[in-house]
Amino acid sequence: MTRSGRWTLVVVAAVAVLVAALFVELGDERSAGGGTPGAQVARAHRDADTLQALAGPRQRADLPPCPAGGPKPGPAELRGIVVECAADGAPVDVARALAGRPAVLNQWAYWCGPCAQELPAMADYRRRVGDDVTVLTVHQDENETAALLRLAELGVRLPTLQDGQRRIAAALGVPNVMPATVVLRADGSVAKILPQAFTTADEIAAAVNSALR
Repeated sequence: MTRSGRWTLVVVAAVAVLVAALFVELGDERSAGGGTPGAQVARAHRDADTLQALAGPRQRADLPPCPAGGPKPGPAELRGIVVECAADGAPVDVARALAGRPAVLNQWAYWCGPCAQELPAMADYRRRVGDDVTVLTVHQDENETAALLRLAELGVRLPTLQDGQRRIAAALGVPNVMPATVVLRADGSVAKILPQAFTTADEIAAAVNSALR
């Protein structure tokens, strides 16, 4: 074989490798979207928060899994938004996770003092309502490790979405304050946005019940 022929084979092989790598990358993005057309998991944590780095904090926090996506599309404003579940890093199609029942979304960050005071009350409220209301917290800072350690410190075990880019809050029109709570009706419409801190489960229940009337 001539030298030019060998170079041709090398170039063809290199192109084949690049094409194969591209297909693998595209396949990973499709699978990360949880099967929702056009949806991709947003990277919403620090580069330092690798699977290995998060393993210990996740074990300490021992959070419950996030709600699985159902067959219904859920709130229109949240369709196409996929974030990670802080418990295990699984992708969560937010709209589908909230479909079919009233929901309470609590927006917070690990460095927020009033949030730390409110989270135990939110956990108490979730225990009271059981399966009647979907209660989710949404961590709005890229430091996922700090969020997990804060929840472990507080002894709060709530399903938590990691949304360091504030995509959920932006989609719902939530002011850039924390804590803030969004109450959604069973049909996915926003009943009320509550940019305030609660100190007891009774306060939360009263505010949610009033919003859902």
